[in-house]
Amino acid sequence: MSFPAHHSSDEVYGVVVVGSCMTDLVSFTPRLPKAGETIHGHKFFIGFGGKGANQCIQAARLGAKVAMVSKVGKDSFGDNYIENFKNNGVSTEYVGQTDEASTGVAPITVNDEGQNAIVIIAGANLLLNSEDLEKASRVICCAKVVVCQLEIRPAITLEALKIAHKAGVKTIFNPAPAVADLDPEFYKESDVFCCNETEGAGDSFLGALAFYMAYYPCMDLEEMSRRACDIASVSVQSQGTQASYPHRAQLPQELF
Repeated sequence: MSFPAHHSSDEVYGVVVVGSCMTDLVSFTPRLPKAGETIHGHKFFIGFGGKGANQCIQAARLGAKVAMVSKVGKDSFGDNYIENFKNNGVSTEYVGQTDEASTGVAPITVNDEGQNAIVIIAGANLLLNSEDLEKASRVICCAKVVVCQLEIRPAITLEALKIAHKAGVKTIFNPAPAVADLDPEFYKESDVFCCNETEGAGDSFLGALAFYMAYYPCMDLEEMSRRACDIASVSVQSQGTQASYPHRAQLPQELF
């Protein structure tokens, strides 16, 4: 197991995200194929995704000091993901690489109306464990906001929320992908419990909300949410997930 160094562990972060990294394999087609059907697509690209990483990147692009706690494979997708975090100013000190599973991937099909069908192969995301949380506990406990989702093992997500909450850190929980039998403990450990329908824009919203909770703590939640919606609405005007997420300099400065 290796943890590539990027920032010193003595640093305090505004936003710490505990969650998933996925490599998106995106195909654009006129319509979504039916069962057993093969159809021709007209465009393909590989992008950076995963709900945790998406939220992390959006917060970083708004100016938050951000650390990611996650696990990727010792493969080209994993190497590229660590480089992507560094390029966006995200600490990779707690991004572990394992040779026991591949980096998570998400084959995505998008039709001409913008509807999508997504298959998630979680891979290394499911190997993030209590030991990893223990190594990252200091940054989790010193953060202003901790953000979690459900693309890693739910028990690890809940453990991360508990570590943060016990230390008095504000927590945001995004219960996605949705599950029918969510442990009621999640409600107790979440200051903000936020579901989403749209994947990419929902993650942009949550990353922006985490930014505001960390750096504008006196702003009321309704105003934070309105501004986060404004930011997420920019993301839907471009293709791709993280590729569509705006940087602070591209946004109206009254949002800040």
